[in-house]
Amino acid sequence: MNIFPTLAKFNPWVNAHLYDAAATLSDADYRHDCGAFFGSVHHTLNHILVVDRLWFGRAQGIKADVKTLDQILFDDFAALRAEREAEDQRIIDYVTQLSDDDLADVQSFHTMDGMPSQMPRGLMLMSVFNHQTHHRGQITAMLSSFGADYGDIDLPYYLRAV
Repeated sequence: MNIFPTLAKFNPWVNAHLYDAAATLSDADYRHDCGAFFGSVHHTLNHILVVDRLWFGRAQGIKADVKTLDQILFDDFAALRAEREAEDQRIIDYVTQLSDDDLADVQSFHTMDGMPSQMPRGLMLMSVFNHQTHHRGQITAMLSSFGADYGDIDLPYYLRAV
């Protein structure tokens, strides 16, 4: 069973919940270093977008313009949100056209420190969707600490909503 189209379609739904909640924060809270891996809600949202671009680029054989994992692609919340929405649609467009053979295909790429590496495309996708979930968990903890309500965002809630 290919779960990646479902995960790709879940992405914009869950991201909308998080971005809606983040939009209720003051700019100071949104940028406050909460001690998470990337500090603030702002930095963590940027990090997720950076890594999505990096790994989906690798999966497609395209070099992403990623310099560091803590790169701030968009300092402005509205611009970051718009690009997140565009990236989510690109992910859907890409993932939904992959066959089982495409998922099994081994992709060659270079790590950020230049080391050659290989990974089956399906494992790349599993890694990036897992990565999103990991950091979205950090974001929900930060949002909760500020009293922001992001709603019920587990996959079963999405499946009931669609």
